Amino acid sequence: MPGPLADVSILDLTWVLSGPFASMVLCDLGAEVVKVERPPWGDVARTTGPHVRGESAYFFSINRGKKSIAIDLKSEAGRELFLGLVAHVDVVMENFTPGTMDGLGLGWETLSARNPRLIYAATSGFGQTGPDRLRPALDIVVQGMGGVMSITGEPGGPPVRPGLSLGDIAAGLFTAVGILSALHERERSGLGQMVDISMLDCQIAVLENAIVRYFATGDVPQPLGTRHPLATPFQAFPTRDGYMVLALSWGVPNQWELFCAVIGRPELIDDARFETSALRTKNHALLEPMLNDALMRRSTAEWVREFDAIGLPCGPLNNIAQAVAEPQVRARDMLVELLHPRMGRPLTVPNTPVKLSRTPGGVRGLPPDVGEQTGEILSAWLGMNADEIRRLEDAGAVARATGEGLRLPPEVLGER
Repeated sequence: MPGPLADVSILDLTWVLSGPFASMVLCDLGAEVVKVERPPWGDVARTTGPHVRGESAYFFSINRGKKSIAIDLKSEAGRELFLGLVAHVDVVMENFTPGTMDGLGLGWETLSARNPRLIYAATSGFGQTGPDRLRPALDIVVQGMGGVMSITGEPGGPPVRPGLSLGDIAAGLFTAVGILSALHERERSGLGQMVDISMLDCQIAVLENAIVRYFATGDVPQPLGTRHPLATPFQAFPTRDGYMVLALSWGVPNQWELFCAVIGRPELIDDARFETSALRTKNHALLEPMLNDALMRRSTAEWVREFDAIGLPCGPLNNIAQAVAEPQVRARDMLVELLHPRMGRPLTVPNTPVKLSRTPGGVRGLPPDVGEQTGEILSAWLGMNADEIRRLEDAGAVARATGEGLRLPPEVLGER
């Protein structure tokens, strides 16, 4: 069934993670996403491990369902071809250093002149304006500059990078939101516009509570481990066989009292030091050892059953293997197996979390080889015949897939 974005076509020049993650979100929702890759190797993520029989699982996971056309944008013929394609699409996406596309003669002003309805999304480390606009940036750079790493980790410990590429992923999500917003506005105005997404801006945006607390109190937020800065208990606790997470909510009557009774510490209910969430947070250093001692007496599964029975928000602290085995994850169809002909076995990828009742999205197929749909796109969008496409291939302006994937040596691919 077509997704909600089935009428949206995208030329996607993005590479590695932030941009491809954004276009993956849109592809899962039905958009036709055509990666514009440099011949012969394409997106550098194709060489990123882990590899299965020469195929990058990393590239596989965020480029599934897309198409690929290989164009040499440094050649005059390649640039003219790209400009021709731009007239037929809704969106162009790129995540180069600002000015790169202008240097190719393919910047926003040039492309919008060809297609006034075009949405042009540019994702970069620091955005298109400001003193740092030309500086290179990767995920950890914007996490560091944005303050995220300063509040991640244990109290008194060194800064810690979160276990996912939050700088890239946040920028990818905001890029997708920006594109959808511009497409919606185009329905009123009939005009396209540029979407300018800065990875650093996105880190500031997702820090919401920490930034508001700083300006409200003047206190610089510090790392708290798994604790919440304003609510207690609201963190991970050790159990007899692992860890679990608990989150007592604000304003829910009797939750603290029920919790104390269930863990066998009723005397804490009337302890003046712990009467409110604010007092429990203030005195957490006294309270935490008591709760640790009580919770370590039973297993995670036993505690989850007990707390579920009284409606207390809780859950196991899973590793990745345990998380993907959760019945709730399986029931929501959040994992999809795709069989790649060269891998020889299925590879499981996350599905879209956007659940729509009438026009559902979902993973739409395998990732493409470099230039796999070159002929298909040129024929369907520009009406080119086989002879015309062959002349472009002979001139080096475009390349078609070999059907064999990347032919890099095993030591480069880390093949297994």
